[in-house]
Amino acid sequence: MTLQIETFLEMMAAERGASPRTLEAYRRDLEDFAGFLKSDVAKAGTDDLRRYLTHMQRAALAPRTASRRLSCLRQFYKFLYGEGTRSDDPAAALDSPRLGRSLPKFLTEDEVDHLLAAARDLEGIKALRASALLELLYAAGLRVSELVSLPLAAVRGKPPNIKPEIIVRGKGAKERMIPIGDAARAAVSAYLDVRHAFIPASAKTSARLFPAPGREGHFTRGGFSVLLKDIAVRAGIMPSRVSPHVLRHSFATHLLARGADLRSLQQMLGHADISTTQIYTHILDERLKKLVQDSHPLAKMKL
Repeated sequence: MTLQIETFLEMMAAERGASPRTLEAYRRDLEDFAGFLKSDVAKAGTDDLRRYLTHMQRAALAPRTASRRLSCLRQFYKFLYGEGTRSDDPAAALDSPRLGRSLPKFLTEDEVDHLLAAARDLEGIKALRASALLELLYAAGLRVSELVSLPLAAVRGKPPNIKPEIIVRGKGAKERMIPIGDAARAAVSAYLDVRHAFIPASAKTSARLFPAPGREGHFTRGGFSVLLKDIAVRAGIMPSRVSPHVLRHSFATHLLARGADLRSLQQMLGHADISTTQIYTHILDERLKKLVQDSHPLAKMKL
């Protein structure tokens, strides 16, 4: 790995607040390009980049993956140009691959109710933790990484008087305040009464809302995903249809369907650009089309 790549990754972490997962993805993308180029990526030209795009196309790489790799290369060469390492930006003239729009998957309100009920039916104190996790995820539309790593300070107030909002630190270390409903507050309040039982004996105390043994010191993304699949089975829902991100999509879809405006939804989801939030309007468009096709008396008339 060249010094320029390491310096670029350090900049992305320090100045852009890139997560470890994002940094690892950038590293893999740059290593893939280096393997294709078989020379120093810092010295690549526009023709080299065009050949790489053709290579990805011939390899039948998904357009979204190709677009992500190109985005990484754009940022890398823009960084080198800005630092004076290069006198030009070889990626400036490149076109991005066209992406097909895929609609987010989501559950119905009844299905979410079944999931929440199944979480409450687990045994012992694990039921209280599972219920708090799911209620918060659905009530606030959190990313799973945001959920499992929540600090205890994100929840304000003490049981039974939990405040009706939580403070979340999202991408780029940006904080946002998200209102939560009575059901989520009640679930969190009940969990806080037993939270001490999940703190590892070796740690004695923990600053995390959901403490757990292990290097990270909190309940892991993988652990939560396994828990969610188990709850889905108990709720009678195909596990393949359920994931933390599906619940985040469900939160957004249900709010929008009930009259929430896009700007408010953007703030709660922590989207930097409202165009990301606008995809949920397409979900509603599809639902309206299906409603007309299935229910309108003229929709099934034969001509």
